Amino acid sequence: MSDRGGRAPDRTESPASNGETADSRSPTPSASPADAADDGASTGRLIVVCGLPGVGKTTVAERVAAHVDGRIRRTDVIRKELFPDPEYTDAETEAVYAELLSRAREDVEAGGAVVLDATFADARFRTQARETAAEAGVAFDLVEVACDEEVVERRIERRDGISDADFEIHLRFKELFDEVAADHVVVDNSGTQAEAFAQVDAAFGTDVSAEDATVDSDGRSAALTDAE
Repeated sequence: MSDRGGRAPDRTESPASNGETADSRSPTPSASPADAADDGASTGRLIVVCGLPGVGKTTVAERVAAHVDGRIRRTDVIRKELFPDPEYTDAETEAVYAELLSRAREDVEAGGAVVLDATFADARFRTQARETAAEAGVAFDLVEVACDEEVVERRIERRDGISDADFEIHLRFKELFDEVAADHVVVDNSGTQAEAFAQVDAAFGTDVSAEDATVDSDGRSAALTDAE
């Protein structure tokens, strides 16, 4: 199950050189994401939500998307569109991330905001996302979702979704995941959903209204995704 090609399927990457700029793993970046769009507008903004399988990236991505009025694009969805019977090879992973970033570029060049929900275990893909935003002349934010291992194991056992990742995959990715060295926000999703949302709200500005973040039966904010 993996972003790491034939090694370990979220299923989604493939290890390569770390192209990110060194920086501290601070809970907040040197410039708040809210500074990139003072009025919370959705025009021209690319946000990457990354992290190990099972940490709750999609929950966080949905909250971020509600803040910026953006759509969510997921590698899990794109992979299964491109490869109905995926083998999680390096070549598949390259194709999935190329398609993810191509769609993201179309979104932002059309004036929209897009949230990329993917493991992004390979720093090279995070760098490519940053470069995509720079080439399109739009704001870029990087969010890493973290979670205690015991909590991840419990949640993976309970979940039922499009991702194929199980706890064994989480552990494999933990060994392969390139440290996020660039300026970024860290959201600790080890506690309640409300606690995770509070961290997103603090990073991205004002609270999300009920109209902007409707909640589905699983307690997650609804957002437009590739699956729709």
